[in-house]
Amino acid sequence: MSTATLTIDLGALTANWTALGSMGRAEPGAVVKANGYGLGAARVGRALAKAGARTFFVAVAEEGAALRQALGPGPVIYILSGHMAGDANMLGDMDLTPILNSLDQMIRHLESLPGHPFGLQLDTGMNRLGMEPSEWAAVRDIALAQDPQLIISHLACADEPDAAMNTDQLATFRQMTSGLDCPLSLANTGGILLNQAYHFDVTRPGIGMYGGMPFDRARPVVSLDVPVIQCRDVAPGDAVGYGRAWVARRPSRIATLSTGYADGILRCLGDRAAVWADDVRCPIVGRISMDLIGVDVTDTPSDPRSVALLGPQQGIDTLADAAGTIGYEILTSMSERYTRRYLGG
Repeated sequence: MSTATLTIDLGALTANWTALGSMGRAEPGAVVKANGYGLGAARVGRALAKAGARTFFVAVAEEGAALRQALGPGPVIYILSGHMAGDANMLGDMDLTPILNSLDQMIRHLESLPGHPFGLQLDTGMNRLGMEPSEWAAVRDIALAQDPQLIISHLACADEPDAAMNTDQLATFRQMTSGLDCPLSLANTGGILLNQAYHFDVTRPGIGMYGGMPFDRARPVVSLDVPVIQCRDVAPGDAVGYGRAWVARRPSRIATLSTGYADGILRCLGDRAAVWADDVRCPIVGRISMDLIGVDVTDTPSDPRSVALLGPQQGIDTLADAAGTIGYEILTSMSERYTRRYLGG
């Protein structure tokens, strides 16, 4: 087989969800946007539902419709982008609940789907989505009279426990929701880990479920094993790959791997990251190309048939650090070309 194998441990994912949910008394929802952070929203969603999840969050209505087909009736599916123009039929037919982000969205929703459930998002300082305090003050009574199912906001710095913005946003959210008889939600993974003051009624675990920071006790969820196409000897002074970006300083054995930036392996990782052949670290050498990567396997006892780009020795955040990015981007960049293998769940 010439394609890499992405192994997704649904048992580890649901264990991470359960662990995050056990940190307080709030109901743990589950964020499965971006196709379940690149791992397959249908499989991820069904595993979480089997583990007890009843509330899901996705980014757009189309994602919600696909998730509803996977889950069937029952679980609540919130659409974080709200009610966009043209969404009414999909929201109604697929029983999706938009999180309304503005007065315009609220008018659109109440006019096109009167009586259909909805939630609301308040902007507590992130300046991304949601009603600002002045807008909320103007429409609050009208909105509450329509019986919203959930009111949320989003933390901008939850992965930085000492950031003053966390307490500022918490105070603003409390002020904007004071006296309301409606379920509230503020905490993403980082917010869950801050303390229970951020939990309110529903939490929204995301990256921590998938094995990423800031949940440092998360079980690894993904591994990526890449086949070796060819190995060759390279003499000192010989170059590997485009642009002579890497030149051998010693007699070297170079393996060419069947993956590249077309598969989501970020091009900037060339000469900055490594793969693993069992317990031997094998540096990436030269530039990552569209479908191929060169790695130095000189120190392995024999030519490997495959190597691990993600696995026990190297998780998504280690690879992200080498790329100067975050684990989210590593996960959501994973290629559809990979063979996907699911465990558990």
